[in-house]
Amino acid sequence: MNTTADRLYELLPAIHRIRDAEQGYPLRELLAVIAGQVAAMEENLEQLYDDQFIETCAPWVAPYIGDLIGYRALHGVVPNVASPRADVANTIRYRRRKGTASMLEQLARDVTGWPARAVEFFQLLGWTQNMNHLRTHAHYAPDLRNWKRLHWRDTAFNTIAHTVDVRRISTGAARHNIPNIGLYLWRVRAFPLTRSPAVIDPDIGNGLRFHFNPLGTDMALYNTPEVEEEIAHLAEPSNVPMPLARRWLKAHLNDYYGPGKSLWLELDGNPPQLIPRNNIRICDLSDIKDGGGNVIAWAHQPAVGSGLVAIDPVLGRIAFADVPASAPLVSFHYGYTIAIGGGEYERGDPAVPVIPVKKVHNGTALQPALDLVQNGGTVEVRDSRHYVETPSITVNAGKTVVLRAINGARPLLAASSDITLTLGAEATLILDGWVISGGTLIMAAFPDTQPRYLILRDCTLVPGPRNKGNGSPPQADDPGLVVSHAFAKVELERCITSPLHIVADAEVSLRECIVDATAQSLVAFRGSGTDALAEGAELTLESCTVIGKVHTRQLTLASDCLFVAVLTNGSDPWKAPLWAERRQQGCVRFSYIPPGSRTPARYHCQPEGDEQQTWPQFTSLRYGDPGYCQLLQSTSDKIRRGAHDESEMGVLHGLYQPQRETNLHVRLDEYLRFGLETGLIYGS
Repeated sequence: MNTTADRLYELLPAIHRIRDAEQGYPLRELLAVIAGQVAAMEENLEQLYDDQFIETCAPWVAPYIGDLIGYRALHGVVPNVASPRADVANTIRYRRRKGTASMLEQLARDVTGWPARAVEFFQLLGWTQNMNHLRTHAHYAPDLRNWKRLHWRDTAFNTIAHTVDVRRISTGAARHNIPNIGLYLWRVRAFPLTRSPAVIDPDIGNGLRFHFNPLGTDMALYNTPEVEEEIAHLAEPSNVPMPLARRWLKAHLNDYYGPGKSLWLELDGNPPQLIPRNNIRICDLSDIKDGGGNVIAWAHQPAVGSGLVAIDPVLGRIAFADVPASAPLVSFHYGYTIAIGGGEYERGDPAVPVIPVKKVHNGTALQPALDLVQNGGTVEVRDSRHYVETPSITVNAGKTVVLRAINGARPLLAASSDITLTLGAEATLILDGWVISGGTLIMAAFPDTQPRYLILRDCTLVPGPRNKGNGSPPQADDPGLVVSHAFAKVELERCITSPLHIVADAEVSLRECIVDATAQSLVAFRGSGTDALAEGAELTLESCTVIGKVHTRQLTLASDCLFVAVLTNGSDPWKAPLWAERRQQGCVRFSYIPPGSRTPARYHCQPEGDEQQTWPQFTSLRYGDPGYCQLLQSTSDKIRRGAHDESEMGVLHGLYQPQRETNLHVRLDEYLRFGLETGLIYGS
């Protein structure tokens, strides 16, 4: 019996308990049943009491409590509003501070999930001072000696006075007027990369010049945003993800440099040795070129023997005064909009747990571990080091092999030629969390008709030229994956990849991916082999952005996608930028299709009819830029809100940015002070 039943039983007179024992305890069993019902009733009463408070109520009660205070439901696209509990709980707190700049800023952060800053533009207007209302901080003319104020001009942190502009801020035409409130929002996130080896500059490889970027190219460094602990606090530059500027970083190096901060440098060892703050100098390390345009040096190289290390946060470069005693390791943050491709963000575990698990770290060879798991297993990389080799991966028939990076790691596989994938009948290979450059994944044709399964999750096959085993020169649209086995089944999830060459009889599925041929007139998807017009595999795409031409046997489904492709004027042998051979089967829905494409049946696609002016505009189509594949605000709403759920088309569909904007407008109507207007301004 439970404790309640025991307590009730002990209340009975002894004579009844004695008789109950003689008859096999039927009375005690009856009391146990009664006690169970009493316990259920007590629990229900306790829950009814808890349901009176938003902090402890059951999930189904939260909307009813919200209805009592006039709460308006929102699109549940960010954690704070996915369940209304927190939003309902904050309603009274917001209303007590209704109309204040700090409250509007906090509201924007909670509703959109983006870092925000509220700016009262009337504070930045230049007008004649009134003796009854002196504004000693408001100088009509800027102080040209105050570089900090000049540094933040035309940004969210601007403090320079402006003349009045009477146009409405809600139209996006103006900002500086008495009733205008600007809400700056930052959509680009700062992603970390920890203890990654710095890469020697390929142009001047003298052991002194390095790049932060593992690919050896220039990259802007970002700060890691600090959390604001009080609602009354207005965001400062350290509270939002922004590119680090040279002069600002130099003046605030203690705030940004060091373990756990935005960036730091170490020398490899056990343990790694931190390069002291006093040895760091921030400067401009731009190229110095000769008369022929060739790079001969970097500007502001530290003097030999000084022991100094120069950092350029705008270009992501490092210059040592002396050759470092061991390999330099860099920890920094870079900007991007969404967690796809290789990265140190949280990822799910592989769907199929495979043992044994072979662990690899510190850049040691992968091939020995891969050889040990040919009969099934997992090779797990535990850091963000560089693995400079060209492995061959073999999976025996009917087995599954996983080559993955753990959560919090972003390793780079730098291959020098093609990476061969040899899979037996019914075998499965899963690649998870890798950045692969330099080589192409090659799955050759096998003599049987058994399927092979290739799955890539959260991987980056770096777009751009690749080294080849046959020695032919690299090309801009070299494929990242070539599959020649007609019975292969290929799945890509949350990947960034260079072009795909897949044999026509195979099946390919892509979800939340970018396929980038580096130019709209190059080929992003086709069949394998040397024929540039060969039709590719049966294709299924969901929420993808494809940069380049596509030729497929059958477009089974394309939903919420952007196809960004054009034909070369007059000389292009392709019949269409998006070219499906079997147009009687399949469907294209809620997607952008380039004019002149040959596709199966379309449903709510763009452009419609003769509207050729509807064309997606991007912040950047260059891999590595913070705004890579991000739609500009000037893009037509038919694309920005053209997906099946009124989100945007393309790979950023899952961010639900239009819904975030709508949520914020709904809340601002309730909390904005009478007579004021707000405008949404994107800081990134």
